[in-house]
Amino acid sequence: MASVAAAYPFIEVKITPPAAPVAQRSPGVIAIVGKVPAQDNGTAAMNVPVRVETLDDAKQAFASAADGTLVRNDLYNSLELAMLQDPKPSKIYGVKVSDDYAEGLASLEAVEDVTFVALAREWDLGDDDGAGGPTGLMALKAHCEAMSAQGNRRIGVAMVDPTRPKSGTYVADTVAALTGAEANLRSDVSRMIVVAARAPNADDAKDVASAAMAAIAGFEPHISTVLKPIRGITIPKELQFSPAEIKGLSEQNILPIIDPDLIVGESLHFAEGRLFTSDARLLFIDIVRVLDDIEFRLRAGLIGQIGDARITKFGLTLLRLQTEGILDPLRRRAVIDSYAVEIPLLDILSIPEAARSAGDVNLVTEARANRAVDMFVTITYGPAVHRLRVNLVAKF
Repeated sequence: MASVAAAYPFIEVKITPPAAPVAQRSPGVIAIVGKVPAQDNGTAAMNVPVRVETLDDAKQAFASAADGTLVRNDLYNSLELAMLQDPKPSKIYGVKVSDDYAEGLASLEAVEDVTFVALAREWDLGDDDGAGGPTGLMALKAHCEAMSAQGNRRIGVAMVDPTRPKSGTYVADTVAALTGAEANLRSDVSRMIVVAARAPNADDAKDVASAAMAAIAGFEPHISTVLKPIRGITIPKELQFSPAEIKGLSEQNILPIIDPDLIVGESLHFAEGRLFTSDARLLFIDIVRVLDDIEFRLRAGLIGQIGDARITKFGLTLLRLQTEGILDPLRRRAVIDSYAVEIPLLDILSIPEAARSAGDVNLVTEARANRAVDMFVTITYGPAVHRLRVNLVAKF
């Protein structure tokens, strides 16, 4: 006689834990790599990323003497400028190096949440391919491009030489210094931002790159940088850019820092929102940041479907719904204007099997054999107004 399980304990409860949380990556995390003297440089080890939340953290890690007093250096001053921005970046890392930036930048490779990187008060272009690899700002460009190519998207922020004197050839001289035959800071893949501000001399020159980086990172990705404020920097009136210089630098994809007459008070602002790039398709900072953000959201939101979603009409329908669930909040918040999700294989599987063509059958067979599915996501992005043309007509 077959045994029948007893009724006791009457009620069995199986606990299923909730789904694992989706990975999050804030688009406003910055890292500043800076040279510090061998002595009086805090408790942080060389070439080790340290998160700083307050100026006390920055002092203890990078700028404190043995007796605890503050000993300023370029890295500490740059971190201070970053913290002055409002809104502030969501997270700030500092990395101190002795002389070579390569090891400090390499230490950031495993810090996956970093989205912006700058070198503290550095305006030396450096070499593109020295004996030990790229140096100066070229090392920053190489780092950001390499990490972005590996899927960890980053943007580097650099500053032009603030001591270059005002002249009739200022724009041409600045561009020539950044795009030489031996080393070219312009990024073909839109991974660099270059900002410009003049200072009376090298001693008075502040790290406008780190300040600009923190100011940009404080805003959501879809917010344009044009006319957004940058704090902690001052430019004497006699050294501020003329209208011709502002237009000339902007057309070369360099961001001039200006004090607009039409904005009440004395404050500095970004005059443009471009990347220092040769790719006209990815010209503006907010476009690249939005694409980087959506890419991460899709990868993080869909990773749970790998190994679980089946190549069936039902399985691919769930995959499409999951993708729409990731994109729809961005549409509701007006980050994007609209989107469309297309899975060609799902269209084929929606056709009765007897009505499929030989090509359709081959595509289904190949997809199931290789366990690979193509999905096309199209977004419509509504950018901010950067230039307003007003036609003023007077009538009498």
